Amino acid sequence: MSSVSLYIACVLIWGSTWLAITFQLGQVPPAVSVAYRFALASVMLLAYCVVRWLPMRYTLRDHAWMALQGFLLFGANYVLVYLSEAHISSGLTAVIFSSMAFWNILGVRYFYATPLRPAALIGAALGVLGVAMVFAPELTIFSKDGSGMLGLGYGLAATLCASLGNITAARNQRHGLPVVQQNAFGMLYGALLVTLFALLTGERFVFESTVSYILSLLYLALFGSVLAFGGYLTLLGRIGADRAGYVSVAIPIVAVLLSTLFEGFRWHPATVLGIALCVLGNVLVLRKKKP
Repeated sequence: MSSVSLYIACVLIWGSTWLAITFQLGQVPPAVSVAYRFALASVMLLAYCVVRWLPMRYTLRDHAWMALQGFLLFGANYVLVYLSEAHISSGLTAVIFSSMAFWNILGVRYFYATPLRPAALIGAALGVLGVAMVFAPELTIFSKDGSGMLGLGYGLAATLCASLGNITAARNQRHGLPVVQQNAFGMLYGALLVTLFALLTGERFVFESTVSYILSLLYLALFGSVLAFGGYLTLLGRIGADRAGYVSVAIPIVAVLLSTLFEGFRWHPATVLGIALCVLGNVLVLRKKKP
């Protein structure tokens, strides 16, 4: 697939996972559902590696780096997002998470000495502003009490973990670790981390045997994890973490469009302007670099 196709596929899939996650909320605690999701995804990928006879032997050092990727990208990131949304609105969490576009730009600059592109910085700023305008009604209800600030802190920590996970994944690719294998082991380590978190916090490991829960779990594992992360990390290897990170800006826009169709989301003038800014940011960030 071309880089543009990978970008669009990741945005569409992850934008739809917001809706799929709503079918996961019920009897099963959120952290337990995340553990199920990445455990299932890792089994799918490991089975694929075995069937395709892909190399599976790696050094302890390689496993340590894949474990770090799993800890940051598939474990701590998701746990902190759920903790954040327990205290603040999902809209504010989306705005905070869209700032990953900035973190990635700064991260590749710090770790890989990648030159800062003014167009990328401006595009990221427009994107975050656009997402903020889309979710403006939810931002007005933010409370500055202890709970609100705690949720804000969790959201920022989740964003930082996701960005560092991106940087780690980029490092792993630079050292020859294939995307499929690093995701297979990374998701396994991430699932183990979330399982440990759930056990330490006293969560009940129950399973909801309804059609909606099972189908949404399968969708999140196969499409939201195996395919989307595979496509995203492939994209990251091609165009860099700084530009690939703009996916975090585009995802909430797709979620809003789906919410309009299925949940009755009501548009405002700020919604239209916000989406327009996000589109403009996309153009600036993703356009080809001049030779």
